Amino acid sequence: VQLQASGGGSVHAGGSLNLSCVASGRNLEYYSLGWFRQAPGKEREGVSCIGSSVREVFYHESVKGRFNISRDYARNTVYLQMNSLKPEDTAVYYCAARAAGLILSAWNSANQYDYWGQGTQVTVSS
Repeated sequence: VQLQASGGGSVHAGGSLNLSCVASGRNLEYYSLGWFRQAPGKEREGVSCIGSSVREVFYHESVKGRFNISRDYARNTVYLQMNSLKPEDTAVYYCAARAAGLILSAWNSANQYDYWGQGTQVTVSS
């Protein structure tokens, strides 16, 4: 499985970006898909996750109400719509995929994911 993330960029605080992550090599219909981010000098943290069933959706507390994760099964793609961006959202954002067996209570644990995209930079200026 190869994951290709895109959509990052530089915006002012309050702006929006829509990240995309396209998968190739395998149909991810039954995979859980996540977004993580890593800021300089910080550990990678889980931002959001969507299960194989779109009823399973999780967000980091700091992005609830501002970010929205979605997936398009036909396009084998996961999206992260980011609104009301803040400078503290600045980071490299990574998409990740996990085959069946994700422990939902630990969705934000990076070691649960089998495949990773290359990352896309998001920079939010004040």
